[in-house]
Amino acid sequence: MNADSRQYSSFADPASPNLSEALISLGNLRHNLACLRDIAGPKCRVMGIVKANAYGHSVAEVTAALEAEDVRDFGVANIHEAIELKESHAMQPDSRILAFASPLAGHIEHYLEHGVEMTVCDHETVRAAETTAAAAGGRLRVQAKIDTGMGRLGVTPEEAHSLLELIDRCPNLDLVGIYTHFAEGHKPGGFTARQLDQFLHIAHGYEQRTGTTVLKHAANSGALVSTPDARLDMVRPGILLYGCHPVDSEPTNVPVKPVMQFQCKVMFVKEVSAGTSISYGRTWSAPERTRIATLAAGYADGIHRTLSNRAKVSIHGKRYSQVGTVTMDQTMVDLGQDRSISVGDTAVLFGWDGPSAGEQAITAGTISYELLCSVSKRVKRVFIWQSPQHNRNSPL
Repeated sequence: MNADSRQYSSFADPASPNLSEALISLGNLRHNLACLRDIAGPKCRVMGIVKANAYGHSVAEVTAALEAEDVRDFGVANIHEAIELKESHAMQPDSRILAFASPLAGHIEHYLEHGVEMTVCDHETVRAAETTAAAAGGRLRVQAKIDTGMGRLGVTPEEAHSLLELIDRCPNLDLVGIYTHFAEGHKPGGFTARQLDQFLHIAHGYEQRTGTTVLKHAANSGALVSTPDARLDMVRPGILLYGCHPVDSEPTNVPVKPVMQFQCKVMFVKEVSAGTSISYGRTWSAPERTRIATLAAGYADGIHRTLSNRAKVSIHGKRYSQVGTVTMDQTMVDLGQDRSISVGDTAVLFGWDGPSAGEQAITAGTISYELLCSVSKRVKRVFIWQSPQHNRNSPL
């Protein structure tokens, strides 16, 4: 762990009860935002995607840091997350939250109460929203989502025209945006191009018919980089904002830095003889006499069980192999004949001083998004305002 990390880590206090922690570099977050703004251009708004507790990074702190950099658009998964954000952080008066999920009828009143922009995907929801807003004597800001090929949420292209007309006929609804989502945004051309063409045909058709302009957005992290024409009025970067890439095996050329470092304490070191088996199922046995370190984190903290006997862990800047089945609260590492590792040392599971989240994700057979979101609540978040100096031996 580099000097900057030690300075801000709760591990710097030997009496600290923390056994695992996630260092969150708000400096790296600001750096990543600047990189993405350079790509998007000065006229394009950036929506900070802060759903899933800001991909595990802590939504209140991440939102505050982005607001300090003049971001005013935020995307969350649903109304529950929107309420949690507004209750945990006093947002700037001009900041806006869009909840991506199609709402249940009984939840529409919460959008009104908390001033959250609502996604509408069908005529029934529009009618329910108008009825609820009229009864409350309020106005509800809505955004129409067009399903151009993701197949998850959104009005079909064939019904989009009538949906947008219905919204315009509702006196208590304000249409503030039209958007879509790409199924493979990291791939330029092909299906992404077809989705974009279909979306723009609908959006531009609406603007021509009504003589108005409306906020249009489509690009996630992948499309932001791969498809310049998809940047439109606003972009919605998520994974790049947090310093990982849309496809871990195909990093973009955007020089983002990891925002999270997940690390834990070495809690026990022992020497075992050849043939000694380690952990549940006896999936690994020592080929020779060796030293085993037990780490104070397991799958309940966010170390995927699929990493068993496959992952690398960094201690003092050196990589060691994880051995045996990852358990709920502990994970074992083979130190070989290395006697420099002691109880209380820090083991980096992923981050700037160790393997990248993308590297571990490839090993686990998953994606970095899932690894970041899997770091559990019992792992203490420690916030660093600066950008730590990255360990040159650690791939990013």
